[in-house]
Amino acid sequence: MVAKKQQTHDNDSSSHKKRLERLPYMQNRELSWLTFNKRVLDQGEDSNVPLLERLTFVSIFSSNLQEFFMVRVGSLTDLSLIKKEIRDNKTLMTPEEQLNAIYQRCHELYPEQERIFLSIQDQLEEYGIRNLQVKDLSDEQREFLHSYLDDHVVPYLSPQIINARHPFPHFENGKLYILLRLNEELPKDLSEDEEAKAKKKAKNVGAEDVNFGLIPLPRQAKRLILLPGEGTQFILLENALKLIVDEVLSMYSTKRASVICVTRNADIDPNADIDEIDYDYREHMKRILKKRARLTPVRLETDTALSAVTKEFLLPRLNIDADQVFVTNVPLDMSYAWGLPDLVDPEIAAKLTNKPFTPAWPACIDQNRSVMQQVIEHDKLVSYPYQSMDPFINLLREAAADPAVLSIKITLYRLASQSHLAEALLAAAENGKEVTALFELRARFDESNNIEWSQRFEQAGAHVIYGFRDYKVHSKICVITRTTDNGLQRITQLGTGNYNEKTSKLYTDFSFMTTDPNIGKDAAEFFKNMSLENISTNYTTLSVAPLQIKPMILEKIDEQIRRAKEGLPNGLVFKTNSITDKDTIDKIVEASQAGVHTTLFVRGISCIVPGIKGYTENVEVVSIVGRLLEHSRIYGFGVAEDMEIYLSSADLMTRNMDKRVEIAWPILNPALKEIVLDYLDVSLSDTAKLRMLESNLEYTPLEYFAEETSDGRIESFDSQAFLIHKAEVDFEDSVVNREEGAIARAARSHINHIIEEPRATSREDVDGNLQSSIDLEVPYPLEVNLTEGEPGVVTSKNAQAIDIETISHDEEPQETAAPVAEQQALPESDRAAIAEKATRITSRLQSEGTAASTVPTAASAAMAAASAAAARTQAPVAPEEVSLNLGRTPASVASSPETVLASEQPASASTTAQSTEASEQPAPSSPESTVTGTPAVAAPAEAPEAVSQQESAPQQPEASAASDANTAEAKESNENATVIPPAEVEILPRDSEPATVEIQLVEQFPKKPNFWKRLKFLFTGHF
Repeated sequence: MVAKKQQTHDNDSSSHKKRLERLPYMQNRELSWLTFNKRVLDQGEDSNVPLLERLTFVSIFSSNLQEFFMVRVGSLTDLSLIKKEIRDNKTLMTPEEQLNAIYQRCHELYPEQERIFLSIQDQLEEYGIRNLQVKDLSDEQREFLHSYLDDHVVPYLSPQIINARHPFPHFENGKLYILLRLNEELPKDLSEDEEAKAKKKAKNVGAEDVNFGLIPLPRQAKRLILLPGEGTQFILLENALKLIVDEVLSMYSTKRASVICVTRNADIDPNADIDEIDYDYREHMKRILKKRARLTPVRLETDTALSAVTKEFLLPRLNIDADQVFVTNVPLDMSYAWGLPDLVDPEIAAKLTNKPFTPAWPACIDQNRSVMQQVIEHDKLVSYPYQSMDPFINLLREAAADPAVLSIKITLYRLASQSHLAEALLAAAENGKEVTALFELRARFDESNNIEWSQRFEQAGAHVIYGFRDYKVHSKICVITRTTDNGLQRITQLGTGNYNEKTSKLYTDFSFMTTDPNIGKDAAEFFKNMSLENISTNYTTLSVAPLQIKPMILEKIDEQIRRAKEGLPNGLVFKTNSITDKDTIDKIVEASQAGVHTTLFVRGISCIVPGIKGYTENVEVVSIVGRLLEHSRIYGFGVAEDMEIYLSSADLMTRNMDKRVEIAWPILNPALKEIVLDYLDVSLSDTAKLRMLESNLEYTPLEYFAEETSDGRIESFDSQAFLIHKAEVDFEDSVVNREEGAIARAARSHINHIIEEPRATSREDVDGNLQSSIDLEVPYPLEVNLTEGEPGVVTSKNAQAIDIETISHDEEPQETAAPVAEQQALPESDRAAIAEKATRITSRLQSEGTAASTVPTAASAAMAAASAAAARTQAPVAPEEVSLNLGRTPASVASSPETVLASEQPASASTTAQSTEASEQPAPSSPESTVTGTPAVAAPAEAPEAVSQQESAPQQPEASAASDANTAEAKESNENATVIPPAEVEILPRDSEPATVEIQLVEQFPKKPNFWKRLKFLFTGHF
């Protein structure tokens, strides 16, 4: 097919090129997708990815390509058969031109995949993991394999002979076969002349006279066969069968054996042939699935080159051309890679795979309280897979048992085969709740699973609907209606991803839960419209496609264009799986021409090309392909804190905007909006996996923005790893903070020191340490401010380094500080102990990933802090009471008693203004300065109420030269300060006697680089 169209393609190439020049900022969606899949394959040779994980990326590349041929190539194949000329509306390519370009690109990708796969195999052999061929087997392994095949495989084999005299068999889509060229055994009583003639005749036989053997791989047999020997040695079933083909087809001699796999077109219109007045839609979909299995082949894969005779016989019968045949040494089914780690020695597997992680329970939800009650109190936003889907499942379980709940309505697009979420809904139906489940039976490749679940829901008494004939329902929405003393209350959940427990652990998505009455009203109206097959626009807060989402987006882009023309701050950001919609792309181009900076965070297809002069100079397209699949959809209009944020189930694709029922909703809660902005901040700061699309259609790694450590190592920032860790620490921190103030009460009543010990995880752990110590695990940069007689607050400050301080409160405040000379009176033994302590802690943190630049500053900071503390108390300071700084700025010395008293006064407007200004520049020394070892880090502009120590405590004239040096060091270090999200812990000192609180850092997040200064991304608003 492709080869036959080549001449037409050549004749059209000149005019085609001219047509493409009219749309220089567009690229073909199919070729863009192949570029995305190449980025997946690139993970297979990323040395930072564990070896067995790299093998799974090769597997993902294969399965992605399989689906691409089934759907996209299948669709183009159908279009190419239509006589009417059809062209892509973005590049004006015909289906034939697209098919030729696809097959050409794939013939370039297959050798790349083979090279990467063979390299991985070679490296795995160093760990004793060997994927063997028949020729590699030892005598012992051959004997074992013969016995294994006889017992476990041969009974399931169904070999057959194919030739011109028999009907050509049906090759199942994606199934592996052994294809053999056969020679008939010659009779033993032939003379030498007769035997020679027979062999000559066999050699010259044509395709119509040849015999082939065909052995389908049995589904009942295991694909991977472990072999005896050291390490993990195995052989794949298709290769193992080559050992016994002569025995299976004993009446023939096999001349050539190849593993082959046929890929068939799977793009079929589910709405075809349903014009009957009375039909069962489930039964119709079952017929469609059977029909799909026999559609036209679009690809043939083989592990060895086919002979001319085999091609002559096979290809015409499959109705494919030579360009559609792909030869590779990569296994044609790579799914075995997913189970391989379980067969490897656990210690080796741990080295060659990612550290397992379990989605954390969201820190914003108390595990020990009703989820429903907490959602009623406050809106909740959960980030999958960093945080668990379990709270939403628990919400459904509570609703199923709550007498006040009247109904639960939900859309279901892709359910897991074993689903706790579905079981909770079934329980609700069985408990008499009105459960309405809108199943989308046309969710591609999940049709059978959805059919089975819909039957179970009906059997449980749920009301099952299937949505629209002409629109797939891709929305993710659930509404729970319950009665209260004040009338009906609706709890609404909206998601960017499916209600699927399996994918919720692999795909990044947001889940929003709220009792907002406007959203609840819209949700109820939505399900009413779905039941009536009504495409309506009668929503106040939600935007629902196909009629509302695209107009909303275009209108808000126009608003940013207007702002740009008026010289006001402006900007756009979209996170989406793909962008293909021409109307949206054209509007983004218009915005770029007006000077609006646009960041497109696109995992997959990007039909818009950035950096084209006169069109997309102000557009940046970036992508992350990593351990987790980026799946959430975010629309942002404006810049920074003024940005309007929408979450959505819809990608910026024509099918989502015009042909599906989708939902987008605004994030109105400032705290939840900040969560989304922080997520974008972290993701777009990635230097490990982020790639930027250039105008030449190549994706450039941003690894050159990674930080270089003092020993010359490149320290990349992996945003997904950071967010996994952050979710875990947030949860652990929330558990501690929710011990009903146990830490606060302990600090108030009993504790003089908080020391580095295993953390307390329960009330019993806390109470057991009341007489001696209590641990506090601090995963954030901290600045400590304690006010005598009032609760002391340990608060993180965004964009500041980590301070570890000793705060001393004396009953009788000191009137004056000690002179500078007395600062040198600290005994040498204590100075040595302090220095040793600084080195020990910083070395441990460095080994855990803390920046190496902290080591030289920590010891000097400790010494300065000790000197200042000695000056204030006019006495030596014990090592355990010294303040250490383990970040990028020197340590802040504890407030003097005068500072404590001054800080009790309310901050004036001028003081607050100084706080804001101080966050941008170091506070200058003045004659009134108080002696301190190093300057404190000022509070940032975002938190003006947290007045820094610099502002509340004027410095004394005796400031030392060491202080000036440390100030310069702080200024330099602050330029690279780590940005880490905020947290708050209360510590209440005793009221009646001195209390000293020491906080030691025992865990720190991975470092996130200050990326915005060097790359024009989200929060700039301009170039």
